[in-house]
Amino acid sequence: MSDKQSGGFIGGLMLGAAMGAVAGLLVAPRTGRETRRILKKSADALPELVEDLSTSVHLQADRLSETALVNWEQTLTRLRAAIAAGQEASRQEYEQLSATPIATNSSGQE
Repeated sequence: MSDKQSGGFIGGLMLGAAMGAVAGLLVAPRTGRETRRILKKSADALPELVEDLSTSVHLQADRLSETALVNWEQTLTRLRAAIAAGQEASRQEYEQLSATPIATNSSGQE
C-alpha cells in the first residue's frame, strides 16, 4: 500500500472506530449511569484521537508536497532539455538553409 493510501486508510480506520464505539455504547444494554461513564471515557480519549489523526494527515500532506515538488523538478528538467534540443535543431536548420545557394531563374523570365 502506498504512503498516500495508508494515511487515508489509517485516518478512516480511526474515525470509523470512534464512531462505532459511540454507536455501540448507545445501543448497548447497560444502565444509564454505566453508559454515561463509558461515554465520558470515550469523550476524554477523543482529543488524543483527533491529535493522532491530525498528525497523520499533516505527515501525509508533507509527503504529498515533497512528491509534488520532486515531480515538478523532474518535469522542469525535461522541459528545459526539450527546449534546448529544439533551439539546437532550429539553429542547425538555419545554418543549413543559410549555406544552401538560392536557385535563380537563368532565362530572365518571370
